[in-house]
Amino acid sequence: MSDLFGSAKGRKPAATTRPAATKAPAAGVGRAVAPAAADDYSSAQIEVLEGLEPVRRRPGMYIGGTDEAALHHLAAEILDNAMDEAVAGHASVIEMTLEPDDFLTVRDNGRGVPVDPHPKFPKISALEVILTTLHSGGKFSGKAYNTSGGLHGVGSSVVNALSAALHVEVARDRVLWKQDYARGVPQTKLLNAGPVQNRRGTLIRFQPDREIFGKLAFSPARLYRLCRSKAYLFRGVEIRWSCDASLLGRDDTPAEAVLHFPGGLRDSLDADIAGQARAIGDIWADETDFPAGAGRAEWAITWLESAEGFLHSYCNTIPTSQGGTHEAGMRAALLKSIRGWGEQRGNKRATQIIAEDVLTPLAGKLSVFLREPQFQGQTKEKLTSAEAARLVEQALRDRMDHWLAGDPALADNLLAFTIERAEERIRRREAKDTPRKTATRRLRLPGKLADCSKENAESTELFLVEGDSAGGSAKQARNRETQAVLPLRGKILNVASASADKLRQNQELKDLIEALGCGVGERFDRARLRYGRVIIMTDADVDGAHIASLLMTFFWRELPELVRHGHIYLAQPPLYRLTQGAKSLYAMDDAQKEKLLKSGFKSTGKIDISRFKGLGEMPPAMLKETTMDPKRRTLLRVVATQETRAATADMVDRLMGRRPELRFQFIQEHANDAVEVDI
Repeated sequence: MSDLFGSAKGRKPAATTRPAATKAPAAGVGRAVAPAAADDYSSAQIEVLEGLEPVRRRPGMYIGGTDEAALHHLAAEILDNAMDEAVAGHASVIEMTLEPDDFLTVRDNGRGVPVDPHPKFPKISALEVILTTLHSGGKFSGKAYNTSGGLHGVGSSVVNALSAALHVEVARDRVLWKQDYARGVPQTKLLNAGPVQNRRGTLIRFQPDREIFGKLAFSPARLYRLCRSKAYLFRGVEIRWSCDASLLGRDDTPAEAVLHFPGGLRDSLDADIAGQARAIGDIWADETDFPAGAGRAEWAITWLESAEGFLHSYCNTIPTSQGGTHEAGMRAALLKSIRGWGEQRGNKRATQIIAEDVLTPLAGKLSVFLREPQFQGQTKEKLTSAEAARLVEQALRDRMDHWLAGDPALADNLLAFTIERAEERIRRREAKDTPRKTATRRLRLPGKLADCSKENAESTELFLVEGDSAGGSAKQARNRETQAVLPLRGKILNVASASADKLRQNQELKDLIEALGCGVGERFDRARLRYGRVIIMTDADVDGAHIASLLMTFFWRELPELVRHGHIYLAQPPLYRLTQGAKSLYAMDDAQKEKLLKSGFKSTGKIDISRFKGLGEMPPAMLKETTMDPKRRTLLRVVATQETRAATADMVDRLMGRRPELRFQFIQEHANDAVEVDI
């Protein structure tokens, strides 16, 4: 590395010849302030702050304060200058080194700051002008940098003003130049250190002034994250991080690392959401140039299944933590593209989608490069360029429309996921504001619920059965420690076609929600679910299948998280009992019955066949043996994968929704699949 950069370690900062600045006490703090007499106000009271003195007197105007965030803003300013060289195509390697006593070094292999005399100040170098004069630099005209993070020409000079010591080296045209500063004041002239080979670029080594920042110190973890984020934002740069081992804490910050991410924002987002379930699977990452050379945009986005999303944005590699016009353009593009896809597919429910439904579960990174961006304040936390909204919206909308059209299955799943979010939002808005149960109030449970005694939810089960008769048999057949039973009265409400008022007034569903304990809508909390498995146990006939369909529709529409996390099951009670002598076998359907008749018994002897009319007529011992005993029963788990989300939503809407013509169409399409059975 020394042949690329040379070495600056071991240098001591030059002694300052400037008296230490003192901070005036704030008015009204710790002392009484007497009003000045009117005749005391004269020209003698008018102060003129020259050079970098305004920065030291009011640092908050330039770096937002004197707290930890402001301290690290100094490091970001110098790193941003090096990144501007990389983005402009003149640097490929940047190194950041943290040493004891809070000395931080940033160096690059770019062009190097100009050191020739400045035309306006012929007695001093351009380097000294940049480091000692506010609003100076090479980023105003756009000739030296097409896009850059530094815009106001104050970054380097502010860092210099707020540093107890600053050392700069410039390797340019095979000559090495050096100069030392203290609190913004040159301590030496610009010195020619002689010729150098295989080295170019700028090195700045500085120590923040304790008179300004007190006992605050650089955080290795924070600086390392800063380097990582910059490396993610521009895939053409390699950032080499190093830190004295004595400064590292107990976190996982490495002492040395080479940060280079060819995948750019995709790699960054993938690392941020590792282990979280995604609604559409892969990350969508893309980039495009704006028209007429106005800049370019890069993004990486996906949607999270259940976690809260986020959007991190950047402009010219500067993090815009408060968002701005580029984020507004992205929001508009995403909403219009998803709505447009819904209209193209003829899905009328897409019209109810709003920005909240698209953005709340969104996990994304957006990076734009603009020629002359406008920010809110020197700290650049919010982009205010009006043109950015239009550029980002047009560019991203076009790319997203092509992305959706190129993978209709993925687009349908994303549309279905977004519609689910919209319907959840509408249900929350329409739901009555019922008070939450307090810790001192006893949990209310439905009167018909036969609860289990074990408190560990993971090992417990709730059986949903139709009617009191089946409920009585199930209660006798259950394991009282781990199995609970809730009888439901006949066929529950079809939530896919019912209004919100009917849903709230339905006692059967209210009982079911109270038994589950996890709430619905905005009050849903899966951690409060009282049972690990919810088992739908209905008769093995057409009516039983209809009731099971109604219950699955309820869970899919009102409690989709229980479906996604595999909490919902279907019991498989037998339809037939076949007996020959002391041997009894059970058949789930006619096909299994015929198979058992052929191969399940001896060829001689009468076989008695009995058909169960319902679970209520099945003896408790037999119900336990065939349907409820975990060692012998068969359960079907109800699942809905990311790939089948759209198909599932479409099927529920067709078969259970408010449009009977869709059900009639389905019957016509599948009429030939029906078979005649004996009842």
